Amino acid sequence: MPTHSDPEQHGGTATVQRLAGARAVADELGLDAVVVTPGSDLRYLCGYVAHAMERLTALVVPRRGEPLLVVPRLEAPMVAASPAGALELELLAWDETDDPFALVAAALQERLGGHAGVLAVGARTWAEHALGLQRAVPGARLELATPVLDRLRIVKSADEVAELAAAAAAIDRVHARMGEWLRVGRTEAEVGADIAAAIVAEGHVAVDFVIVGSGPNGASPHHELSDRVVVAGDLVVVDIGGELPSGYRSDCTRTYAVGGAPDAETAEWYAVLQRAQATACAAVRPGVTAEQVDAAARDVITAAGWGEAFLHRTGHGIGLDTHEAPYVVAGNAVELVPGMAFSVEPGIYLAGRHGARIEDIVVCTEDGVRLLNEGPRDLVELPG
Repeated sequence: MPTHSDPEQHGGTATVQRLAGARAVADELGLDAVVVTPGSDLRYLCGYVAHAMERLTALVVPRRGEPLLVVPRLEAPMVAASPAGALELELLAWDETDDPFALVAAALQERLGGHAGVLAVGARTWAEHALGLQRAVPGARLELATPVLDRLRIVKSADEVAELAAAAAAIDRVHARMGEWLRVGRTEAEVGADIAAAIVAEGHVAVDFVIVGSGPNGASPHHELSDRVVVAGDLVVVDIGGELPSGYRSDCTRTYAVGGAPDAETAEWYAVLQRAQATACAAVRPGVTAEQVDAAARDVITAAGWGEAFLHRTGHGIGLDTHEAPYVVAGNAVELVPGMAFSVEPGIYLAGRHGARIEDIVVCTEDGVRLLNEGPRDLVELPG
């Protein structure tokens, strides 16, 4: 398999810049500190991948003073072995009889010269950790750190785009092999198990999701898997994604016609879906808003009479999370800038009958758009 560059391994320069960026944005927004716990935000800011558990692990970035990484002492060696170990972060390793929240409060008081008034916590921080911080810092108000992290993460660096491109190529290879598994007489679950194994075999370290929606199940966008047997003439929606060693994700959907060509009506509305997806991709360029990309797809489908069958937003950002900013949906007026990466995935879903979706990951460039997925977007016919 080809090797990929890892944005966390480039001498720590990018990570140091991310920490500085988090402090600057926090200060701009009037936040006394940003506190992130295990998850993609922690990995993004310092390169440490930790499991969420009842013991507190947290990166604390105050608006003044140096950041610190709070970890259970028994996990301190894991920090040293991670990319975070090269950053020379202050490490506050706490023992089983310590109160880690009180230790965080004391560190903040030392750095800020008084109690913190506003703490911004990661959106996926466990409630017991968020409330523990609030109790330890009397009078502190909790807010989400999303405005800080989204500001930093929404625009991908060249290294991040390279990782997303590698992930897209890997998932394209899985779709190219679909004829090995998707056949009449097999259940969705059987097909899904083979796909999951191929996702790992083609270069991912983990499977994020496998959706195999056959026949009427294809009309449910998040159906996933069942014991339904694929029959001749089925349309089958296959939406799959995984995680590379660097943490960056893939996500691609194709629709297959199994054991027979689609009828004339299906061919007609699928052509509408193809046109909508291509139109939305072509609309991507700097200065266009996320909602305008959504409208580009939705207007094509609505004009053809299938608007009510397009049930969801046109896309979502992707990076260390499969779903992150920017969200390509009506009401999101954020303007695209070079480096924003997101899906373009309109769908048409006919309840009780079947559905279809076409999804590519795209990146806004200086002068337009780059499609990271390269597989065919036609309704792929597979033999029974």
